[in-house]
Amino acid sequence: MPRLPHPSLLPALPAPTNRASVRRPLDLRVHAQRIQIDELIVTDPRTVLAHARTAAHNDPDTAALVGYSTTTPLTLPAAAALLCSLHDPDELADMGLRLVRHVTRTTAATQHRDPVVLELADGPEDAGR
Repeated sequence: MPRLPHPSLLPALPAPTNRASVRRPLDLRVHAQRIQIDELIVTDPRTVLAHARTAAHNDPDTAALVGYSTTTPLTLPAAAALLCSLHDPDELADMGLRLVRHVTRTTAATQHRDPVVLELADGPEDAGR
């Protein structure tokens, strides 16, 4: 019976030439995304507009993004949007806005599977329950 050489001494197998037999490596990277949403309501419109005017003068580039210019006054929604983009929720309480709810949505997925979605919501009214 002939003696077979050890597998490490055999020549390497040639690479397959058929494209169908060549597999792409499995992509195991996980892509995650977290979005945080603060829902606020205006409690004092005059205070919101006053603080927004000051903010518009201090940061005219950001104010321009919500439609403010020297010839176009700020609307209440634009003023609230401007303040929310420039300040933390804690600071907004003193500017005529109140935090109603905070939502964090997290999504994670690989290329080969459906995403996993987690949504957490809390608000000041939830703390008393």
